Amino acid sequence: MHNIKLAVASLNKAKVGAVAAVIEKLEWDTDIQPMNVESGVSAQPMTLEETKRGAVNRAQNALQGDRDMAIGLEGGVFMMEDGMYLCNWGALATSDGRVFTAAGAQIPLPKSISAELLRGRELGPVMDIYANESGIRNHKGAIGVLTNGMMNRDEMFDHLVTLLIGQYVRDSD
Repeated sequence: MHNIKLAVASLNKAKVGAVAAVIEKLEWDTDIQPMNVESGVSAQPMTLEETKRGAVNRAQNALQGDRDMAIGLEGGVFMMEDGMYLCNWGALATSDGRVFTAAGAQIPLPKSISAELLRGRELGPVMDIYANESGIRNHKGAIGVLTNGMMNRDEMFDHLVTLLIGQYVRDSD
């Protein structure tokens, strides 16, 4: 495959690392450029729709200059009848106007965390306090804390990026 110019719509190490890991497995000749772009949604997305929209907006906003494709990843939360759940969405936008989306892991949040989010706080800082650690969003993430380290944020986003690129490859054949 020719050299693909890929933007990752984030400077977050977990997100950029997930994209790089999936691309490395594919052995594509790829120039990966992380960039800070706006999601166009609230800092703490509170619905599945808002989280998905944030991922799509990030991918489309990162598709600048001569980039062939861009990947946007967004974490959020949503309410169900039994409480608040963690969610994550991804989008892959191409320079020819195609957009692929996928959702990843969903897991219930403890009520104490949900209560803080409903008061307007962001998940990252709340998780730092909950786990008595710093910078959780840059490595294991909430998913790592909530699964006792059995899945970390990199692995969660790895799965999501694989779903996106798999759709892209299928559509490109």
